[in-house]
Amino acid sequence: MKLDQIGDWRRTHYSVDVKPEMDGEEVTLFGWVQEVRDLGGIRFIILQDREGTIQVTVLRKKAGSEVISKSDVLQKRYSIGVEGTVKKTEKTTRGLEVVPKEIRILSTATRELPMDICEKTPANIETCLDARALDLCRERNIAVFMIQHVAVEAIRNFLFEKGFLEVHTPRIIGSATEGGAALFSFDYFGRKAFLAQSPQLYKEELVMSLEKVFEIGPFFRAEESHTRHHLSEFVSIDIEEAFVTAEDVMQVLEQLMQHTCRRVVEKCRKELATLKHRIEVPEIPFKRLTYSEILEDLKREGIEIPWGEDIPTPAFRTVGRLHPYFYFIVDWPTESKAFYIKPRDDDPKICEGFDLMWRWLELVSGGTRIASKELLIERLKEKGLSPESFKHHLQAFDYGMPPHAGWAIGLERFTMMLTSRKNIREVTLYPRDKFRLTP
Repeated sequence: MKLDQIGDWRRTHYSVDVKPEMDGEEVTLFGWVQEVRDLGGIRFIILQDREGTIQVTVLRKKAGSEVISKSDVLQKRYSIGVEGTVKKTEKTTRGLEVVPKEIRILSTATRELPMDICEKTPANIETCLDARALDLCRERNIAVFMIQHVAVEAIRNFLFEKGFLEVHTPRIIGSATEGGAALFSFDYFGRKAFLAQSPQLYKEELVMSLEKVFEIGPFFRAEESHTRHHLSEFVSIDIEEAFVTAEDVMQVLEQLMQHTCRRVVEKCRKELATLKHRIEVPEIPFKRLTYSEILEDLKREGIEIPWGEDIPTPAFRTVGRLHPYFYFIVDWPTESKAFYIKPRDDDPKICEGFDLMWRWLELVSGGTRIASKELLIERLKEKGLSPESFKHHLQAFDYGMPPHAGWAIGLERFTMMLTSRKNIREVTLYPRDKFRLTP
């Protein structure tokens, strides 16, 4: 088949922009064939673009011969342009159709697609991820990532309005950011280097000059866990602020969550309808529950966890049933948190760290940071980490490190909440985990 060129055609409207009151107007549309329904004397072409779908109607008795011949060969996922006239009609759900004057076939697609693009026949997640470029064309997935886009836009605008400056820290680092073994290492011109787990140490140093900073970007953890909520490459939304404590940044966080949920509800009605999901804009302040109170909740449910131990996921699922929306967990055991989280002055066994939970899922982790070089060295040693490996970071504490606090949101987990998806791979464009490196 000889393909057409785009020539001087340019889109005048996305599908969603075409309204019944435009009856008689000329439009130029671009997109992909989602479906073709042939009823003999009439053919319906469902054209899909990123904003939705629109019906193109070819009447054999009225259409030109070239339009008929082009429509005869169309198959799912052909990329086409349509120039035609808007017609108001009672016969479609949107109350309109487009009658084409010309169709241009810009590219073709294989006849046997690996999944049903119309989503009438479900496919398992591995099949979807193996053909991710096609999977992302499905309306449900477009809705997910449109919501994610709106959420990130809302988060950025909120932080700008709060006086935070956007920064970009290195992804190639010389030592562990968080400690531990969950690092990807590689050869860096003959030296051992690592992919950054987080921007933690850099954003702490930046509060010495820029005071209020945030970063949105990819980070890497060599996660052995292969669950529905773990990835090896993920997007983190981090803030750090000088001259504040954990409580201050918790208030920023709950305000941001409320603002972002509200913006998604306002701007993504169509996408939420596609996903059959309803977001309730949360009221603030969120509940603040202590680690000890969570253990008491679990004990009443017949689950005993010794004080100081991590709370496993099955136990968190029980907590999520008891507290079914947003809530903070505060006053964690110091030993359960990273070396840079500040122990409480009145009880060093408890720290000023917090987690923001949504039902059973941890969305955010944060806290007041240690601003004392001596205490930080002590905590590094307690964690079995070598202060020498952190000498460049420790050096910054000689130059007037202020009291500071911050947090980090996992964007993919937050998107799971916003879209009601059950697997983190569904809200990641091209997920990377222990078993998946392609596509």
